Amino acid sequence: MREYKKVGNLHVAAVLYHFIEQDVLPGLDLDNESFWNGFEQLIHELAPRNKELLQERDVLQQQLDKWHQENRSFNQAEYRAFLQEIGYLEPEPKASTIMTTNVDDEIAEQAGPQLVVPINNARFAVNAANARWGSLYDSLYGSDAIIVEQVQQAGYDRKRGEAVIAYAKAFLDESLPLTNTSHKNVVRYAVIDGKLIVELAEGGIDSLKDEEAFSGYQGDQSNPSSLLFRHHGNGIELQFDRNHTVGASDPAGIKDIVMEAALTTIMDCEDSVTAVDAEDKVEVYRNWLGLMKGDIEATFKKGGQQQTRMLESDRSFTSPTGEKVEVKGRSLMLNRNVGLLMESDAILDEQGDAIPEGVMDGVVTSLIAKHDLLGHSRFQNSLKQSIYIVKPKMHGPKEVAFANTLFDRIEDLIGVARNTIKMGVMDEERRTSLNLQACIKEVKERIFFINTGFLDRTGDEIHTSMEAGPMVRKHAMKASRWIKSYERANVQAGLKTGFQNVAQIGKGMCDA
Repeated sequence: MREYKKVGNLHVAAVLYHFIEQDVLPGLDLDNESFWNGFEQLIHELAPRNKELLQERDVLQQQLDKWHQENRSFNQAEYRAFLQEIGYLEPEPKASTIMTTNVDDEIAEQAGPQLVVPINNARFAVNAANARWGSLYDSLYGSDAIIVEQVQQAGYDRKRGEAVIAYAKAFLDESLPLTNTSHKNVVRYAVIDGKLIVELAEGGIDSLKDEEAFSGYQGDQSNPSSLLFRHHGNGIELQFDRNHTVGASDPAGIKDIVMEAALTTIMDCEDSVTAVDAEDKVEVYRNWLGLMKGDIEATFKKGGQQQTRMLESDRSFTSPTGEKVEVKGRSLMLNRNVGLLMESDAILDEQGDAIPEGVMDGVVTSLIAKHDLLGHSRFQNSLKQSIYIVKPKMHGPKEVAFANTLFDRIEDLIGVARNTIKMGVMDEERRTSLNLQACIKEVKERIFFINTGFLDRTGDEIHTSMEAGPMVRKHAMKASRWIKSYERANVQAGLKTGFQNVAQIGKGMCDA
């Protein structure tokens, strides 16, 4: 039987209470009693509204089911009028531009992959955070991105390796073109008077067509160990070592090309996680604390050897003008809380009922992230002093407005400025899709991303329209007009409300 601790009118699982008291609160300028008093007030205020919104979902669904049962011959105009009448489809608001500030460049300026990883697995979480930089050579060699006739042999496949190098040199010619020749003809890269100069196999020298693409170097200027470039804002690093197996066979001594890859990672408390009780939730929160403090470690055995994974350090370069350049070694970490529907008996209210788990997630993950804002971490996550929380499975503007109120109360509780907590709105429920601009308007000062999601959006479409009749099969659905329109509308809503260079418009994953 789980042990609870009485805190005011709440009953808090002892494992959660002691974790927050002993591991989270120290150093946050917030004493234990004040925190729990404020948390209780927040639950008392918001839990009833959470329940009301879920009841509204049920009422709307009953109305939808009844309409479909009575209207077997579908008429689009009549259906639209019905949706408007019951308040499911709301009027499109007047043009409104988002006003989110202090958004990190990985979201506002750069475009790149975003990972989602179960945060209760420390090894997976560390690996995902460290996927900010990845080897182009390894990615090409170990995937089907290039087609090479398979050779049945043990160890290194030289033919495949040569194809990888050829592909990579062509990539450099496209992304970082030289003025007169190809990177495959280069035998030495050097930095002279703040500019990149290359020596050619046939004699003579060449330079970058776009000199501003060169961002920094490591080692000696005449014989650098590494060169950093920027292409569309993302990093490309050439690493040199003529004693390395690969570098020894390359005319210029390039041993690898390392690129910025996963710019952001959603540390997931929701879909990919099985956290059903207080002990599970503390494991989730403890890993988030380790990520925010930078001291998380994952020890495991691989190939009979014990290994320990930790977060990668930042990378230092010298700029062309001789200044120090720091490059982040880890992806920007976001936290995906659970949705409104979930409850958790890790905390019981004064009636002994489980509280909304999304409320608990919001409070605890934000409280933990404050350590990053205060500089308690070995590595800084947000250079713009923001906390990023992704909110899934919200149905329409009222639920988004509720999440905004929740974030207001959390900011007051943990003592951070208004709109420090940024919100990612997942456009994966039909009532949100149809009213996306109205949803965005409700959080226009804190929204940092919208994205689509094939699986969740399809599931909600099936659930919402179950009484309308059978759905097409998955393969046909992927090519259907409505799914393509949904994704286009998501992008259009983001651009219309000013997301460009401020927030992120994403396309969610879909299974094969």
